[in-house]
Amino acid sequence: MTIEIIIQAIISGLLMGFIYALIAAGLSLIFGLMGIVNFAHGEHLMLSMFSSFWLWTLLGLDPIISIPITMLILAISGILTHYLLIRYILKAKMIVQICATFGLSVFLRSLAQFLWTPDFRNVGNPLLEGRLEIAGIFIGQPQFYASLVCLLSFLLLYLFVNKSETGLALQATAQDRKAAETLGINSNKMFALGWALGLSCVSIAGTMMSNFFFIFPDVGVHFALFAFVAVALGGFGSIIGCLIAGIIIGLVESLGGLLIDPSYKLLYVFLIYLIVVIYRPQGLFGR
Repeated sequence: MTIEIIIQAIISGLLMGFIYALIAAGLSLIFGLMGIVNFAHGEHLMLSMFSSFWLWTLLGLDPIISIPITMLILAISGILTHYLLIRYILKAKMIVQICATFGLSVFLRSLAQFLWTPDFRNVGNPLLEGRLEIAGIFIGQPQFYASLVCLLSFLLLYLFVNKSETGLALQATAQDRKAAETLGINSNKMFALGWALGLSCVSIAGTMMSNFFFIFPDVGVHFALFAFVAVALGGFGSIIGCLIAGIIIGLVESLGGLLIDPSYKLLYVFLIYLIVVIYRPQGLFGR
């Protein structure tokens, strides 16, 4: 095994890590704001990929061009999810919240299978195709630009949450809903905004992945599992934690498959997660 192959695996792991991080950031944002785990997160990723596919099929819009449209579609979906479902279970027991979002995931996946069948689809001849060669290291252009867009989106999300007035209002609502309402912050609108932002993050990742990943109703399951691991590993509610955890997951998945056994690469990721949960249950950056 040459050093070039190892470097190739590290780069591939980093690129996928940035994508995992953005997916996890959307999940973490919703949990940190409302204390609700969205078990339909993977299905929303699937919807963004199908939205990208149909925009390409019906209107000829390449995924890189259709990002604003898929963001709008998923943001509206997030707002509707909050107002039609989530706001009625905010004060319910955790088991009720879990059943509600899990039921939503089953409904969305079944609806996708009914509407579009379980067949695998892909976007043909996207603008981003081929590969880049740097010092003998080959990088797929779709993966490279997907990770770049996801990393940039992640940084913009971080700046929005931590530097903007609306972002600070989101944080205030997350820390103490009643105190925020006393200060004139509409918590209901903040919750809806949180869902819109969280699913917008998912839409960007899903749209960019549609350039190089097959699209089918169950596509979100794998990425949702990694998102849950990243959120728990980085610390629930920590956006920076999602970035670090996403990179760790990407590297472990890539290097574990290369150096040990590719058939067990998912096992290595979950093994690290279990170790962290046992010895630091609040995650790397949680409190």
